[in-house]
Amino acid sequence: MNSMEKRNMSRLITREIAVQAIKDSFIKLNPKALVKNPVIFIVAIGALMTTVVVFLNIFSGHFSSFNFQITIWLWFTVLFANFAEAVAEGRGKAQADSLRKSRTQTKARKLLHNKEEVVLATALRKGDMVVCEAGEIIPADGDVVEGIASVDESAITGESAPVIRESGGDRCAVTGGTKVISDRIVIKVTSEPGNTFLDRIIALVEGAKRQKTPNEIALIILLSGLTIIFLLVVVCMPAYFGYSLKASGLPANQNLTLPVLVSLLVCLIPTTIGGLLSAIGISGMDRLLRKNVIATSGKAIEAAGDTDVLLLDKTGTITLGNRMATDFIPDDGVTIEELADAAQLSSLSDETPEGRSIVILAKEKFNIRGREVHDLQASFIPFSAQTRMSGVDIRTHDGKLHQIRKGSADSIRSFVQNNNGFYPKNIRDIVSELARQGATPLVVAEDNRVLGVIHLKDIVKGGIKQRFAELRKMGIKTVMITGDNTLTAAAIAAEAGVDDFMAEAKPEDKLRRIREEQANGHLVGMIGDGTNDAPALAQADVGLAMNTGTQAAREAGNMVDLDSNPTKLIEVVETGKQLLMTRGALTTFSIANDVAKYFAIIPAIATLLYVTSTGIAPLSILNIMKLATPESAILSAVIFNALIIIALIPLALRGVKYRPISANKVLALNMLIYGIGGIIIPFFGIKLIDMLLVIIHLV
Repeated sequence: MNSMEKRNMSRLITREIAVQAIKDSFIKLNPKALVKNPVIFIVAIGALMTTVVVFLNIFSGHFSSFNFQITIWLWFTVLFANFAEAVAEGRGKAQADSLRKSRTQTKARKLLHNKEEVVLATALRKGDMVVCEAGEIIPADGDVVEGIASVDESAITGESAPVIRESGGDRCAVTGGTKVISDRIVIKVTSEPGNTFLDRIIALVEGAKRQKTPNEIALIILLSGLTIIFLLVVVCMPAYFGYSLKASGLPANQNLTLPVLVSLLVCLIPTTIGGLLSAIGISGMDRLLRKNVIATSGKAIEAAGDTDVLLLDKTGTITLGNRMATDFIPDDGVTIEELADAAQLSSLSDETPEGRSIVILAKEKFNIRGREVHDLQASFIPFSAQTRMSGVDIRTHDGKLHQIRKGSADSIRSFVQNNNGFYPKNIRDIVSELARQGATPLVVAEDNRVLGVIHLKDIVKGGIKQRFAELRKMGIKTVMITGDNTLTAAAIAAEAGVDDFMAEAKPEDKLRRIREEQANGHLVGMIGDGTNDAPALAQADVGLAMNTGTQAAREAGNMVDLDSNPTKLIEVVETGKQLLMTRGALTTFSIANDVAKYFAIIPAIATLLYVTSTGIAPLSILNIMKLATPESAILSAVIFNALIIIALIPLALRGVKYRPISANKVLALNMLIYGIGGIIIPFFGIKLIDMLLVIIHLV
């Protein structure tokens, strides 16, 4: 996805999405589509009934402008609700189109009896072996079974930096449509045509397979129940009014008309949330996708919003995953500056994160600058698994050779003793103490003399403690999982600010912990990328699998992070919370904004019934908005009822602003902003519409 596409996708509604949504709004008038939303289906039936009344009036020569306007705005209410859903779907389809562009009709080099055969990618089947070399598109999802290569996954993740894929381990999974940048790999296909990872992504983001979540179904049942209650009330009103009018001696032909009854029903039932409910659910998946996370269903996102226990791996999630130099500890008789200088010299050609951190620490702490390698007449010794050390040989002006090495304690001890040197007890004690703390000690030596120890430790990510504090405010418990010993785990847990930790954890320990938390009534979320994580991912209520992980992990989880960023689980929870908050806020507003409609429409329809001999109706006191006429009051309420759906579409798509606060505070804010606000705003809106109708003489 290029930068222009990303900018377009960041806009809530583009011109293309709006045009298509307008077309889809009319297509969704199909009864099979409308019946899925009971509230809007009732509005559509009412609009159809008033349409029949309007045509009957025309044929009888008694055209009613009031009935015609009511009918138009009832249809607008249905269309606006359809438009809200269509816009949300359109945003997903736009992303699907972008993903679909990355899927090209490629050819594959299939291995058959150790011979290559060129076939179409669509002809590949699960279990087939294919060869990919630099510059070629990976034809299907699979696992690398031979070789190692650099792969460009920007077509899927949007990130331009290539990643390493190799046989064995948890970094073997590759995705169809990505490109091999270097080397040669043999891939075993793991999916059938039409069921690849990219196919599933496209189907999900288009919303074609979106299932209603349990909370959404419960809300629909509640809204349907309210609709049925108000429907019974409205159905009974003509009989009640007819009897009352007859008893009052008023003419029967002044009874309620069908358009007025339909207007009353539409204003009583919660049409606002009914029209926006689908859009809220679809846009929740859309917001998560914009964070490069694919959810297999809306249920997974909803579960994320209800999650109250998070299991997080230490390495790469809580810590940077790369050990960093934090201190130089010199031996007796050696200055710390001398140790830092030697440590930096031995690390000048070391491109590992640990090596770079040593150079930076020496520079920042002692202002020791990097030197020209050519001037030093240096010969760098790379690290190897056999020697377990690296360093540099420097020849001075007098021709003398100095050997500087850094490495594990055992390897440096052997190096010093082989040069007829002495390995001090003080250094052994320092190494033992650092090891007990869970740190990594690197010993530095020059020729036959030990200079001291470099203290390497796993660095806790910046800001992670604040993120955990925010989760704590939300009532979410964080549990760090690590294979480190208890002492190391406790130190890092305290520094990171997690609520609990599991040390020396094995896969079965993770699974057991998840089941224990669930047995205590908690919803658990966790992350993983390896085959050994698959059972725990499947057991967790929210299982976030890394895209770089194994096929087993991706299939076990109910979410996949395309960026393979372990901290993304926190963002997933926030998105789930935002979805629930948005649904709750708009439900509150929908119910609250009906109050103003009652004050508009009920006095209008009851004026005739309760009028006195003086011509003044007692219920007129309820006309606190001082609406011009009964017809104007009814029409203003119906128009506002339609327009508010359009006005709230941006909020439904963007979501209510997320705040890391407790559920009680969220409820209080909802009641204040969307409850009280939902009561007040419609009074001004309906009054303004009433004034406009009078000015343009529509009533």
